[in-house]
Amino acid sequence: MAITIAQAQEKTSKWTSGRPDGHAPISVMGDHTHSKGEWMFSYRYMYMDMEDLNRGSSDAQYSDALSQYMITPKSMPMNMHMLGVMYAPSNKLTLMAMINHTSQEMTLGNRMGGEFNTESSGFGDLKLSALYTFFNKNSQQLHAQVGISFPTGSIDETDVTPMSTPNETILPYPMQIGSGTYDANLGLTYLKQWEYLSFGSQIKGVFRFGENDNEYRLGNEYSINNWVAMPVNEWFSFSGRVKWAAIEKIDGTNPDLNPMMVVTADTANSGKTYAEAGIGFNLYAFKGSLKNLRFGFEAALPLYQNMNGIQLKNQETLTLGLQYSL
Repeated sequence: MAITIAQAQEKTSKWTSGRPDGHAPISVMGDHTHSKGEWMFSYRYMYMDMEDLNRGSSDAQYSDALSQYMITPKSMPMNMHMLGVMYAPSNKLTLMAMINHTSQEMTLGNRMGGEFNTESSGFGDLKLSALYTFFNKNSQQLHAQVGISFPTGSIDETDVTPMSTPNETILPYPMQIGSGTYDANLGLTYLKQWEYLSFGSQIKGVFRFGENDNEYRLGNEYSINNWVAMPVNEWFSFSGRVKWAAIEKIDGTNPDLNPMMVVTADTANSGKTYAEAGIGFNLYAFKGSLKNLRFGFEAALPLYQNMNGIQLKNQETLTLGLQYSL
């Protein structure tokens, strides 16, 4: 391993994707760029589980929520499939497009002790971005991301509930698929490689404009992601990642939702700050018929969560994916 990786670094003196840790943990997007004329196609699957309640940064009981609302959420597993494509028209510029399909189910309880489920699924918002490389030398790279998210995801998801039977009713904010607004996605990523180690740091922001057709706007998002990875050999690397993020409250309200009925329909219960840690690995085919095919896996757990109002807590998040360059 030492000879092969060291020779690759010495030959180019640049940051390179031609090693297993040449891409960030699979949960990180927009982490790398490509050489002129290169394409990359990717598929990711993410499972996230939300269960139990927080009020602020402390545990909350369902009875606490039901003393204020008629209905409270109890759990919400989510499955997301993400498709991406990247193309580099030059060594400085890489273009990226991403779309996802989300399915989610929420279990809710009422004051009478009953439970019911609501579901939603569909394609989310389309994201287009440009990644611009400022420099790539001395095994270091710095690049920026400038992108826009188009409101292709639904904000009108409905389902039947005990109160609406037999008719469907609009679902609260967390069960909607898209934002309903045009959103700017901005980021800055720094990468550094050594012979036996690599490091990455990424700052990102999502900025939402105007309000959607249902008279609200999701909160802006800010995050700092840092990771280290260690190549064990030419085809395998371990990684560790720590992320801090903040999400602002929802601005405005959907007039078709009753904030007194259910916790998730009250925008006072939106927005949070949190930190999470993840561990994972990358498998990289550096030669043969599968050359430049990469498989990544990461498992993440929350370190800290501070909610506005009462909200479901994040539990485990699992992400896996395939990336193929040509």
